[in-house]
Order: sequence, then structure tokens, then C-alpha cells
Amino acid sequence: MSALTIILIRHAEKPAAKPGDPDRGPGLTSFGETDKHSLVVRGWQRAGAWAALFGCGLTPGGDYPTPDIVYAANPDEPPTDGGDASRRPDETVTPLCGRLGLSPRTSYAVGEEGKMVAEVCALAGVVLVCWEHKHIVDPILTLIAGKQKIPQLPTRWNGDRFDLALRFDRSGPDAPWSFRQLFPRLLAGDTDVPLT
Repeated sequence: MSALTIILIRHAEKPAAKPGDPDRGPGLTSFGETDKHSLVVRGWQRAGAWAALFGCGLTPGGDYPTPDIVYAANPDEPPTDGGDASRRPDETVTPLCGRLGLSPRTSYAVGEEGKMVAEVCALAGVVLVCWEHKHIVDPILTLIAGKQKIPQLPTRWNGDRFDLALRFDRSGPDAPWSFRQLFPRLLAGDTDVPLT
């Protein structure tokens, strides 16, 4: 079988990025220690909700199939364009990987999307990718689509959106992609408004 489904999610909720942003509380490790590079309480709730949604053993024909492989940005390597390493993508998929008995693939840092997408697009099955939102639309979506014009492919990811998944499907390596935005509405306040 050479069909491939790629599902992209953003890491779950984080501390406020700058003064004036809505206060979500402090980042906390899985042990409850304060860490500005970790998820906030609501982010840990979302990570658990993603685990329940993707880890319940649904068939590939459903909107939220169980992944065979999970990728997350490397929690120990800073982005190639500078800044601090973030544990949030890895923390977001940790509950799901624990439920499925998988180890997330964290070989690539933010900034190494080209290598990651090339590796993912050579796979078959269901692949879940959790990444930093500023690098999902460009370059990840652009790299997956390649030369294919995909209607309604988002051109930006709103900084306050943590509640959706982007899904690509193709029947084989040379087949065109289909694309959908998915809105599971896992937590109170989640919406079904698409990215544009």
C-alpha cells in the first residue's frame, strides 16, 4: 500500500508571547515545573484530547485516523534561524505516542522543514506532524503541495489558533493531493472557522 495521509497540527497552547496577549498562565513541564518553553495547563489538556482523538483506533477512512508515525520538532535543538528550542511540539504528541506505544521522530529542528517533508512524503500510511505554527504554512504546506495548486490551502496560521488539523491525502506517490481543514472542537472555545 502506497497511500499516504499527512495530518499537521500546531503544538498546543503556550504562555503569552508578549505583554498584552491573553494570559494563559505559565508553561509547565509534565512534572509541573515552571518552564517558559513548555505547554500551559490548557495545552496539556489539548495534548490529552489529541491523544484520545487520534489514539482511539479509527480506520483510515475516518477524519482522524490513528497515525503509524508521529513527527515533532526537535525539543533540544534551537530553530536554525535563531531563538530558543521549544518543547511544546514534542509535549503535544507525548500523550498520543504513549497511548500508541510509539516514539516520536524528533530528528529535525524548526528550520529543517525541507528535510522533514521530503522524508514524510516518501512514506506510506498515516503520518501526524506537530510543528511550530509559523513554519507550517510556509514552508511545510508549500513543500507538500509542490507544484500542485490546492484550493483553500491556508496562506497564514493565526497565532491564537491551536484547535485545528490540516489533512493531506494521496493514493500513491504520483497521485495528486486532496486537502481538508478539520475542526474537532476538542475544548471549550474551539471553533470551526477555517484558516485563510
